[in-house]
Amino acid sequence: MSNKVIKILVATHKKYKMPDDHMYLPLHVGREGKEDLGYQGDNTGDNISLKNPNFCELTGLYWAWKNLDVDYIGLCHYRRYFTKKNVLQQMLYRNRKFEIILDEDSIIELIKKYDVILPKKRNYYIETVWSHYKNAHNISDLEETRKIIAEKFPEYLMSFDQVMKDKKLHLYNMFIMKKKDFDQYCNWLFEILFELENRIDISQYDNYQKRVFGFISERLFNVWLEYNRLRKFEVNVINLEKINWFRKILSFLNRKVKFL
Repeated sequence: MSNKVIKILVATHKKYKMPDDHMYLPLHVGREGKEDLGYQGDNTGDNISLKNPNFCELTGLYWAWKNLDVDYIGLCHYRRYFTKKNVLQQMLYRNRKFEIILDEDSIIELIKKYDVILPKKRNYYIETVWSHYKNAHNISDLEETRKIIAEKFPEYLMSFDQVMKDKKLHLYNMFIMKKKDFDQYCNWLFEILFELENRIDISQYDNYQKRVFGFISERLFNVWLEYNRLRKFEVNVINLEKINWFRKILSFLNRKVKFL
């Protein structure tokens, strides 16, 4: 394992404090046409950097898929990282959170035993994955996604339906896995998303809803995991910025009222 190359992409769109560990690779997503932040951009080689307003961090995933030669790859965000510490333990490190993000030694030990490292699932409790998407986004896009899977990857349809009726979901597109598994996932994912891009009209969507392919991909990642039955290990996520829980709860209630 000591000779294996591990890179964890840190997706960012702005200048921000980054981990010192060489394993973490700050990646400026949506770099094309933007100012140079001093980070690796997702606009070199084979890339879809210009699609970032609609594909979010997936432009970084695409760049890594096509241009990065490593043994293991992962994704986190400039303000979200994996950690072994629980919420209470994290409070003890509130002013030095970088000290408890997952380091290379910890990752090496985990990938000896597991195929993929994931954030712990979010539980929607009173909603299914499908109904939550319906309440938060345009359900016709998810319906069209299901049609594409039925046409192109029918063997995944049962897994898709299973994920949609569940109440828990891995979010943020965060993971660590073998590059060969990642390549397989990207080949599957982008074939679906590029087909979806051709089929739906997002010209009247607001800027938030125009991030549709990023939203859909979070659900599709869970479908891919469900079908491929990889050995999974879930860890906590630490947020470097304070979460505005009042705003999040208010947004949730507004969506529920809107769609009643």
